[in-house]
Amino acid sequence: MDYDSTIPNNVGLSDDRRLRRALEGWQPKFLDWWGEMGPALENEGVYLRTAVAVGREGWAHFGHVRVPEYRWGIFLAEREAERRIAFGEHKGEPVWQQVPGEYRADLQRLIVVQGDTEPASVEQQRLLGLTAPSLYDLRNLFQVNVEEGRHLWAMVYLLHAYFGREGREEAEGLLHRNSGSPDSPRILGAFNEETADWLAFFMFTYFTDRDGKYQLGTLKESAFDPLSRTCEFMLKEEAHHMFVGTTGIDRVVTRSAQLIREHGTEDIAACGGIPLDVIQKYLNFHYTVSLDLFGGETSTNAANYYTAGLKGRWQETRREDDHLLADDAAVLETPGEDGGWERTEVPALLALNLDLRDAYTADCRSGVTRWNRVLDDHGIGFRFALPHPCFNRRVGLAAGRHVTPDGRIVDEAEWERNRRAWLPTPEDLAFVKSLMQPVREPGRIAGWIAPPSRGINGRPLDYAYVHLP
Repeated sequence: MDYDSTIPNNVGLSDDRRLRRALEGWQPKFLDWWGEMGPALENEGVYLRTAVAVGREGWAHFGHVRVPEYRWGIFLAEREAERRIAFGEHKGEPVWQQVPGEYRADLQRLIVVQGDTEPASVEQQRLLGLTAPSLYDLRNLFQVNVEEGRHLWAMVYLLHAYFGREGREEAEGLLHRNSGSPDSPRILGAFNEETADWLAFFMFTYFTDRDGKYQLGTLKESAFDPLSRTCEFMLKEEAHHMFVGTTGIDRVVTRSAQLIREHGTEDIAACGGIPLDVIQKYLNFHYTVSLDLFGGETSTNAANYYTAGLKGRWQETRREDDHLLADDAAVLETPGEDGGWERTEVPALLALNLDLRDAYTADCRSGVTRWNRVLDDHGIGFRFALPHPCFNRRVGLAAGRHVTPDGRIVDEAEWERNRRAWLPTPEDLAFVKSLMQPVREPGRIAGWIAPPSRGINGRPLDYAYVHLP
């Protein structure tokens, strides 16, 4: 196998016999997994972006590729020769090119958890191609899928290259777990949820892939330089996934707003549009499920990772503090005995998950602002909003509590009376799914979503982005 052409890379794969042998054993299993769990819709070629380098110019190539023949590559961002550890007890020391023995288990765990999310989303989205609203959207789905596959390769490379036999076994495990499996589910809950329709896909790529952005951003700060450089390059591709979600929801909201204006009512289900309250319920679900990915508001594991230099904060080097946090505090809202909320001071080191979650939430609000601006442009008074961060939670302080979208702590009876107004009902899901009729002619688009404002890589909207049998 010519690894430099079959697997584009900048890690010297052709010169590393041991690593080549490890990947020779793993690649066929990956292709078997892709054939079984990857996109269900067959194609004769998709207009895809393929990573071929890491430079600022020309890092990717565009062209039609049959998806099973996509060239999944291994790339690390360019090495910073004088890079030093920016935080924790090793602050100021040179970054590590090899795994320190005392941190081996923790680093391996971080890589495995991140790696497990990548194939999971491919599995969740396996059937979506069958109901794509346009060839433009179908192409974007395939692009997201192959890049999640490449991100899996990125984590598997680290496991094979730096963690020996245990790393090879963990790389095998990444292919054996499956999203939603009752026997061997994916590690994190959000990656076992069903993505049954395109509104859910857009919400996933907006909210859950945005969590991926922030998790990769913290690993980019790692003192383990190969992990840092791997995540830095992955962030280039992750940006497109969030673009798909942001503009996808833009287009759904735009089309719903057009139908409301056209028919003079917000009850547009009979007109083939998705009602705004249903979009809000999808938003509530996907946002809160994604919040669970940040873990509990306080975490000794996160504190230990930070102190050791394994995982930093979002934009660590831009923070104006001592990057040790030993004497710093954070404010945490906790449920009070009177049914309200109390503000509690906790050590900043213990509240790193909360710090990251707050940055994520601020970013998510930008999308809500965009979608409300669309409604403003159409003269519609409805307003989207992020629910309270303790609403519908399974992880953290609010797990097991009943909290309304506006932050009230209520009893189970009130929760059950109102949950159908807050979260998608079986009827909502069935209705949205009923709209998911495939459109496969270039330039045409389904009636429940507006067309995009521009094509891909300068191509027109009626370009044949996907060649189907």
